Amino acid sequence: MATIQELIKQRILILDGAIGTLIQTYNLSEKEFRGERFKDLPGLQKGNNDLLCLSRPDIITEIHCRYLSVGADIIETNTFNAQRISMADYHTEHLVREINLTAAKIACQMADKYSTSDKPRFVAGSVGPTNKACSISPDINNPAFRSLTFDELVEAYREQMEALLEGGVDTLLIETIFDTLNAKAAIYAAEDAMKSTGRKVPLMLSATISDIAGRTLSGQTLDAFLASVMHADIFSIGLNCSFGAKQMFPFLEHLAEKAPYYISVYPNAGLPNSLGLYDETPNHMASEIKEYLDKEIVNIIGGCCGTTEKYIEKYVPLTRNVKPHIPVKKPETLWLSGLELLEQNSEINFINVGERCNVAGSRKFLRLINEKNYEEALSIARKQVEDGALAIDINMDDGLLDTKKEMVNFLNLVMSDPDIAKVPIMIDSSKFEVIEAGLKCLQGKSIVNSISLKEGEQKFIDHARKIKRLGAAVVVMAFDEQGQAVTYERKIEVCARAYKILTEIVHFNPYDIIFDPNVLSVATGMEEHNKYAVDYILATEWIRKNLLGTHVSGGVSNLSFSFRGNNYIREAMHAVFLYHAIQKGMDMGIVNPSTSVLYSELPDEVLKCIEDVILNRRPDAAERLIEFAEKQKNELANMQSDPNKKDAWREEQDVNKRLQYALVKGIGDYLEQDLAEAVKCYPKAVDIIEGPLMDGMNTVGTLFGVGKMFLPQVVKTARTMKKAVAILQPLIEADKQEDAKSNGKVLVATVKGDVHDIGKNIVAVVMACNNYEIIDLGVMVPADKIVEEAIRQKVDIIGLSGLITPSLEEMVHVASELRKAGLDIPIMIGGATTSKLHTALKIAPVYGGPVVYIKDASQNALAAQKLLNPKQKESFVSQLNKEYEELREQNARKGDKTVAIEEARRKRLNLFE
Repeated sequence: MATIQELIKQRILILDGAIGTLIQTYNLSEKEFRGERFKDLPGLQKGNNDLLCLSRPDIITEIHCRYLSVGADIIETNTFNAQRISMADYHTEHLVREINLTAAKIACQMADKYSTSDKPRFVAGSVGPTNKACSISPDINNPAFRSLTFDELVEAYREQMEALLEGGVDTLLIETIFDTLNAKAAIYAAEDAMKSTGRKVPLMLSATISDIAGRTLSGQTLDAFLASVMHADIFSIGLNCSFGAKQMFPFLEHLAEKAPYYISVYPNAGLPNSLGLYDETPNHMASEIKEYLDKEIVNIIGGCCGTTEKYIEKYVPLTRNVKPHIPVKKPETLWLSGLELLEQNSEINFINVGERCNVAGSRKFLRLINEKNYEEALSIARKQVEDGALAIDINMDDGLLDTKKEMVNFLNLVMSDPDIAKVPIMIDSSKFEVIEAGLKCLQGKSIVNSISLKEGEQKFIDHARKIKRLGAAVVVMAFDEQGQAVTYERKIEVCARAYKILTEIVHFNPYDIIFDPNVLSVATGMEEHNKYAVDYILATEWIRKNLLGTHVSGGVSNLSFSFRGNNYIREAMHAVFLYHAIQKGMDMGIVNPSTSVLYSELPDEVLKCIEDVILNRRPDAAERLIEFAEKQKNELANMQSDPNKKDAWREEQDVNKRLQYALVKGIGDYLEQDLAEAVKCYPKAVDIIEGPLMDGMNTVGTLFGVGKMFLPQVVKTARTMKKAVAILQPLIEADKQEDAKSNGKVLVATVKGDVHDIGKNIVAVVMACNNYEIIDLGVMVPADKIVEEAIRQKVDIIGLSGLITPSLEEMVHVASELRKAGLDIPIMIGGATTSKLHTALKIAPVYGGPVVYIKDASQNALAAQKLLNPKQKESFVSQLNKEYEELREQNARKGDKTVAIEEARRKRLNLFE
């Protein structure tokens, strides 16, 4: 008889519907819930559905039969709340093992009864989320309080799962996940239970989202949830409960695009009405489920709240001759998460980790923790995220602190602040018990900083295995039993050894390994230190080329330790070091996210002097930098604190250049006075946006593209641009009122999967100033929403924006969905990763209407005018199509040439075989 692992590749499997919904149809009394055996139990038992496995096994048996008889392939055990945390509400904790064992046996007996060689039936052990959350405080006055710990939840789940496995279930289904930390505890327990019972079964996960933004109740996006659980050996992942099938569709479609697992879905029978009942009929729900099947995005379908066997019966004919979903490949990148996903990719070439929440590195932070002034300590973390830190390093290692207690308390507080919790956390400690305790506080996929071989291989292996089970990435320091690796040769030797152990013995995902080859101080006056920076850079290059999949990080502030007190020189050294290290593959570092010193703006004399040190280009480089720093101390070390020095750029007479400088540097202090001056020079306020502000943004884009500016600095720029637009907004509104006639409706949206909106917002402002009515759908907008609003609002133009590479494919999807809806509304494409070539090759061919690539916001109004003017539109679109066709032909010729070159290369290789 085929196993569930074999069948799922061949056809769609059908899960049962809601057990609770059918139980309600029996209208059982309190007495019937209790039966004779439990007549003296304290409290109320009505509603304790899991108890019915013992008090009314006949009803549970009948419910399983009702689902199996109509064609369900998988039935769930009646154990959704059958762990001691939920059972405590009914005073039935002592019955947990018996309930689960009995429930499993009842379900397995019925599955066996209905199984045939052609249609085997399976039992999924139902494991609910409990009635408590590990990530959320139940006390509004104490956000650090938790009513449930990770370890307590693991123990409760282990007890339940061991009984289910002993009872014979074919899979474990961890369902209705609303807090990912609860799910991580369940996964941890499942691994233990399978080991203790000697039964390894497929592990199924099913999350529930709480709002139309697609987040779980604990605040995670689905991408972040996926990153958090990807360490586990998962069979299937999906969604249940939440909404009806129609409302759930875009979220499941997105999950299917990202998750390297089989996909399940079992929605409610629509949304509950005002009485809490479900109105959606079996026929209607089946028609909506059919869309999942037609799109080939599911492997398992079923029903949740409000569904009965009549719903499941309607699914059976729908699944005939339908192709099951084929899981996508596992991501070959580093995925981290807080409440949101952080993926290391071509757009994020460097993950900067905020360094200020470290008691060993910040006297202020240490003082605040000692004083128990956690609110102000949190503000330090929040400020780092605002300044552009993509992750936060937290370290509580101090001899006078209860390190473990403070780490747990502070992490719980961080999880209560969504502005901080949205980014991944780096848990930094020299004590592994502190690291382990910290990991049990975080629902996201965090980073451990760090482990090493300094205590020998066995301890290294043990620590790595625990980190892997708790779902974190790991920083591996270049230390071994001989001590710290300081030379290039030792760095690569230690890292290569650690990599071999992690990948071959621990089976750690190489993309989750981050090597730190030790950033050490240079220009100390000691000759043996002169090669420290260049050896790190060379080791970085070797690691990225030879230890495939891994990443390289470092504590950048260590580099300039000998220049304490001279912030300018220190930041200049960091900028130069990062520029060269990133070129060689360094893609993460603990840095100050608010640094304002740019590599591209260093004076030639300073740059040469520092590069001589970093690259060890001359034997006297260190002495020369020390001498230079001392000579320039008054001018350079105080540049940021001396108002006259700091604001020397204010002497520039041209207000346009001052505005550009302010934008590139992210300085918002003088925007009001400079914009007030600029207004006098331009006919309309929007001209300032299209002029000097856009020039500044273009400069930022160029510097970012060549690696001379990094993401945190770009974030500061975007924030400054938003502030400038806000200052100009009243004047823009006044200009609009002078000519209130609308030139047309423009719908703008950042496509699904992308949260970036600065470009879209600028476009909206520019278009509004040209008397277009703007309908801004915001960010992360799914295709169906764009189609729906375009039709409902009867828009004239659709503007699609995106900053990251996945947005390109989503734009293609949006265009194809618009065409399916019978629309040919002109589309304007814009964003950092978009291009005329991609538009010509990928987007325009799938759409019937005009698709215009817009390089920057200032071009939108002109393009819109031509698109909406009947006299200009035909020639404009004709010329556009001609350009696109030429690009396609050029690309095809280039492709043919590439194929020919590859063929010639193969022929040359054959000569040597």
